Amino acid sequence: MGFSGVMDGIVSFAQNNTAIAIVIALGLLFLMFRKPKLFLGILSFVLFIVVLLYMIASLAGSGSEQKKRLIDQEEKQSDSQ
Repeated sequence: MGFSGVMDGIVSFAQNNTAIAIVIALGLLFLMFRKPKLFLGILSFVLFIVVLLYMIASLAGSGSEQKKRLIDQEEKQSDSQ
């Protein structure tokens, strides 16, 4: 899942749950103006988690593709015998 997939998910959530999205946006605006240190800490934490989950997803995706390829090779070998 690339960046566009993540953005599609966020937009879809915001459209389906408008009240929750507004409350989250207002809370972040409040933190940005009243407590910028806390806001930057939360933003840094969220960005770290997003990058970590992206790396896990990309590594898991390549592993499952390789597993699928090995299974296909094994099936071709057993069919030819």
